[in-house]
Amino acid sequence: MDLSLLVAGLALVAGFLSGLLGIGGGIVMAPLLLYVPPLFGFEPMAMQVVAGLTIVQGLAASLSGVLIHRRFNCVSGGLTCWMGAPIFITALAGGAMAGLVANEVLLVIFALLALVAVALVFVPTAKDSENPDLDELSFSRGRAVVAAGSVGLLGGMVGQGGSFILIPLMTSFVQVPTRIAIGSNLAIVFLSSLAAFLGKAVTGQVVWPLALVIAVVVMPAAQVGGFISRKVPVAGLRMLLAACVGIAAVRMGISALGL
Repeated sequence: MDLSLLVAGLALVAGFLSGLLGIGGGIVMAPLLLYVPPLFGFEPMAMQVVAGLTIVQGLAASLSGVLIHRRFNCVSGGLTCWMGAPIFITALAGGAMAGLVANEVLLVIFALLALVAVALVFVPTAKDSENPDLDELSFSRGRAVVAAGSVGLLGGMVGQGGSFILIPLMTSFVQVPTRIAIGSNLAIVFLSSLAAFLGKAVTGQVVWPLALVIAVVVMPAAQVGGFISRKVPVAGLRMLLAACVGIAAVRMGISALGL
């Protein structure tokens, strides 16, 4: 099997989940790129290569996904601004502070936060519905900033976007309807992914042949995922999100233990 075909298949899975659940998809794409190619006889990819390809996947998926969710009137510009700015700033700060705390400790903290997020998925959201009215959306700006800033800081330290944790925080802590949280989170992820992509691109950390394959596959996959997301009941989306967050928490815990 050609490596490009294998990477395309992995991007298809990650892109679909991005559009379906409103996550960046890096938490799915990174382990797929790290562990699946060797099963097919390919040399393991260096983490720097994986990081570059993952950010391309996140950028393409979030851009494509936000377009389809916007068509369904589920992307809040206000929420995106109030959460996008602090997560961008604190992620930069977290990245700069990464050397101050052992990475294993940070991974444990992030894994525990992810486990808490699993529980938060099931916290009832005020005024949640299958067809929320974006024009009637109201939220606490203070809570939005705190949630985004906290996730950005920890995520920046351990090299994770944290969008899979941000959605449960948006629905439970900020009390944003699930469908609007999913759509708006993709817009937030796009802003943070764009900054990271530019940084990696100008420093030669992107393997362009594979990156182009990922972008071409991910964009339609995210569109399909976003369209199906509209058809899935909110309760079903919450269950799927909880499963993805739980798996992510376990994976980070295993990494922290060095297994």
